[in-house]
Formats: sequence, C-alpha cells, structure tokens
Amino acid sequence: MSSTQDVNKNLVVRFNKEFVEGQNDSVYHEIVAEGFADHSAPQGGPNAPFLFFTKIFRPAFPDAKVVIYDLVAEGDKVVAYKSYEGTHKGEFMGIPATGKSISFKVMEIIRLQDGKYIDHWAVADAMGLLHQLKSDPVAAPTEKPRP
Repeated sequence: MSSTQDVNKNLVVRFNKEFVEGQNDSVYHEIVAEGFADHSAPQGGPNAPFLFFTKIFRPAFPDAKVVIYDLVAEGDKVVAYKSYEGTHKGEFMGIPATGKSISFKVMEIIRLQDGKYIDHWAVADAMGLLHQLKSDPVAAPTEKPRP
C-alpha cells in the first residue's frame, strides 16, 4: 500500500502530465479542491491556474511538455522541480509567435488534502523565458578567408 506522500506525488505527476501537458481539463476539476488558493498567481483565486493554462499558456505553447526532475513529499506537501518545454506558436504576454523552442524551470510547493490540491506556491524563471522569446538567434561566427 502506498503512503500518503506517494499518493500525493502521483497526483502532482498526474496534474502535470494529464492537465498541463495532455490538455485534459477534467483532470484539473477532479484534482483541484473548491477553495483552492494559488498564492503565486497575480490575481489569485481558485481558477487562476486553470485560466492561465487554458487561455494563455496552451495557445502560446500548444506542444508544451512538462519535465519533472524531482519530487519531494513531506506531510501534506509536495515540492516539485520541473521545467516546461515547447515551441512558441502563439502570442504570449504580448510577444507574437516566434517559432522558438523554449525551456524554463519552475519550483513549486503543492499542499494536498484528501487527494486534492488546496494550496500552491511557485517560483518560475519568467525572466529566462522572456529572454528566450525576445532574443535574436545568435549567428554562427563566420571565419574570414585567409590571405
């Protein structure tokens, strides 16, 4: 039989793989509790992550993948170290599609109760993402012909 920590880690993996990456919206509604608080979202509220992923992130990065590097669980919390990877195919935060491949890291803490997300805190490398989207590709150095 699995421990509560193992069950919670599996829920975090499921949320990321089935909702974020797999775009299965029913998983969000199944796993996120009423009264959920996202302490990292600018507007906060229970629907902030759902709206971010469905209305902003997915249209910009429709092929997004979630790479989970590590999960640590203690008590009712799971800490995830992960990255989002994808291709910038739609407008994101005012930046028109660039076609660039992106990857940015995220550290998050999820508090779960009775198999549901109830609290969330995250730090994402937003500056790194914006830098990838706004920077011009670096041209390969050209070798000058020798005399």
